[in-house]
Amino acid sequence: MQTRSWRLPQVLQRPERPPRAGAALAVVASVALATAAIYPLKTVAPVASLSVVYLPAVLLVSALWGVVPGLLTSLLSAAAFNFFHLPPVGRFTIADSGNWVALAAFMIVALVASGISEIAGARSIEAQQRRGEADLAAALARELLVGTDTNRALAMTAHRIATALALPSAAVELGVVQGDPRRQAIPLHDTDGEVRATLLLPRSLPADTTTRLETWIVPALEALVAIALRRDEIQAEAVETRALRRSDEVKTALLRAVSHDLRTPLTAIVAAGHALSSPSLTDGDRTELAEAVVSEGERLASLVEKLLDLSRLQAGGAQPSPEWVSLEDVVLSARDSLALPNAQIRVSMPVDMPPVRADAAQLERAFANLMENACRYAGQAPVSVNARRNDGKVIVSVVDQGPGIPEAELQRIFEPFYRGSKADGSQWSGSGLGLAIARGFVEAGGGTLTAESLPGQGTTFSVTLPLEPA
Repeated sequence: MQTRSWRLPQVLQRPERPPRAGAALAVVASVALATAAIYPLKTVAPVASLSVVYLPAVLLVSALWGVVPGLLTSLLSAAAFNFFHLPPVGRFTIADSGNWVALAAFMIVALVASGISEIAGARSIEAQQRRGEADLAAALARELLVGTDTNRALAMTAHRIATALALPSAAVELGVVQGDPRRQAIPLHDTDGEVRATLLLPRSLPADTTTRLETWIVPALEALVAIALRRDEIQAEAVETRALRRSDEVKTALLRAVSHDLRTPLTAIVAAGHALSSPSLTDGDRTELAEAVVSEGERLASLVEKLLDLSRLQAGGAQPSPEWVSLEDVVLSARDSLALPNAQIRVSMPVDMPPVRADAAQLERAFANLMENACRYAGQAPVSVNARRNDGKVIVSVVDQGPGIPEAELQRIFEPFYRGSKADGSQWSGSGLGLAIARGFVEAGGGTLTAESLPGQGTTFSVTLPLEPA
């Protein structure tokens, strides 16, 4: 799953005001502009009512530089208004007592406006910080609760915290982590008080940043990390539950297949054993029953051998012992080991086929299973085994002319105990282990086993083995 990347504005830090050096210039300039603006207004309004012209300057300075410069602007505005506009002009005295009232009213209004502007500015800064906190909370929740990779989510969470607080670095690591001379470690607890992760930040932090960490960011991060880790635990339990359920299903299928495949030859052997004790049997009957016992015994031994091979493969105990072997000798030995008197298996090998490095016993077992499978489905048609070199590899193909395998079953045929379906819907005979064991032995030796088939035209199994310099 891809997480859309975006950066948070650094709104968790208090915005910096304009430099103090510009405050004095702004106070003087704004008062001078207001004083000059009053001159043309004297022709349309009484002078005593024109003090309101100074209020925008007071509000502007208060909003940008705070209440103290705003108060200075108020006092300087009153002095300029008195000196330049209230009679007698050019002196800091007031001839008309009514102008005292106007000047006092202006001072009161200017001071109140300055205070209100400062409060409004502070509220605006606080609202901006709260919005930043909400954005950060949403981003952290998105990373920790929506993502599937918790380690990556923790890294992105630390990056977002560092960006939001304008820190040079930040990290969130699972478990208890100790700080060092450069970083301080802030433990993140769950509801039980156990430390589940650690937030690592630079040691020297501004007081405002430390306060926000302690009062808001750390508690929110603790809750989100605890939820994310609990989600991981639940997902792991769900995966384990599915694995156990799948294991139970495989065990059930194994017991069913094994019980059926074992019962058939055992039943035949027991029945033949009871029949051999009959005094009325002729020599021909005894010979036939003895052959049946041997045949079913060999069938039973083959099944047990396949079960042991599969068990070793699944347990990782079938480690190959590679050695230089002749591929032709291995294929011919596999053909000769089959107890299929009526089978027609034609082997074709190039005369210059180099030796391969493989476990001869495992490779022979794999080819024997492939040939046995091909003969079973080919019926009376011959089976061809061909080999060729291709780009540093050797490919051995076992080709039959049987009914083929439907595309939907082509990948499932390598599953243990899987038997393909016939045209009438019934299943083919056999244990369903041969192809699974063949693929296991081939892949254990570094090769691959694939199947290609066209329904009605036969199937080709290809074993690809790497060629090494002899």
